[in-house]
Amino acid sequence: MTLAKIWLRIFVTGYVLVFVMWLVSLTTLPPYGDLTRIGHLAEEDFGWTKPAPTVDKSLLKASPVGEADVLVIGDSFSMTLYWQASLVKSGYRVATTYWGQYGTVMCKDFDQWIQRSGFKGKLIIFQSVERLLDERTVTGQTCDKVVKPLEARLEPFVAPAKLPGPDALPNWTARFDTGPESYYNSWRAMRSPKELEFNKNTRVRALPNGCSYFSHKACEKLPIFSDDVRNGPLTMGTLERIKAFKQSHTAIPQMWIVIPNKNTTYLQPDFSKDFEAGFREARLGPDVYAFAREAYPKVMDFYFPNDTHLSMHGQLALGEFMLAAVRDVLPVPPAKSP
Repeated sequence: MTLAKIWLRIFVTGYVLVFVMWLVSLTTLPPYGDLTRIGHLAEEDFGWTKPAPTVDKSLLKASPVGEADVLVIGDSFSMTLYWQASLVKSGYRVATTYWGQYGTVMCKDFDQWIQRSGFKGKLIIFQSVERLLDERTVTGQTCDKVVKPLEARLEPFVAPAKLPGPDALPNWTARFDTGPESYYNSWRAMRSPKELEFNKNTRVRALPNGCSYFSHKACEKLPIFSDDVRNGPLTMGTLERIKAFKQSHTAIPQMWIVIPNKNTTYLQPDFSKDFEAGFREARLGPDVYAFAREAYPKVMDFYFPNDTHLSMHGQLALGEFMLAAVRDVLPVPPAKSP
């Protein structure tokens, strides 16, 4: 066999291999979950399968800051406005802004910043996911002034997640190796008795009785965001910084809600136990840790299996929980007061 024929066979074999990989990728669902996207896992194995509930679009309209009764300062767990819809349905006018727009808002001029925004309501709700709260309180210690004026959109920051429709395939945006890599990673995750980490940011852990809690195919395995563990638990130091901030800014009542990490809810309920106990005792806000522990066995896909966030089911359950908490502070929406 001549050298030319050898090179031709190598070229043809390589071409066929790449073509087959490309065909596999074309028939692989594009990632619609944060964790499957980051960890390069197959949606066919880790994507949720139960349809998500919907909310009347009229309830997803936020109020201008100057007209709102309640101001939510939140992160990605508040960006669809789904949990706030329960408040809106009950007559509360709600404005929502996002931590990430400002770096931090826990600054010395917080009361003046709120006053400059035109907010005249009766309650400010600080919402933070567990894994980011300590960092937010630490950066606030050295902050003198919020760098940007308060801005709140009238529409949701992001649209609610949806199951892929019939037009999701073929997946023309995929790289040639996307499909084989995601299937291989999923194959490893489902068969390994140990925790595995993919792409340095997504861990897959065993979840006892997982099929009672999640609808995805590989329901005995749970993807989590590595920072759920890597960032460490909240501490009494975190708690003391929140208490000090609240005591220094008393112009408008504050309520704090801490959304537990997905890993905390399902696998390590005692992760931030000292903080949780102190938070409860200090009465800084409703106990979302206890709420999540009670809710997840009852609500299928309480968190998205392929994502780090509460699902639409979970957000609506959180909304009803938060409505009761807000009513304890504002029994009647001010807009409906005589």
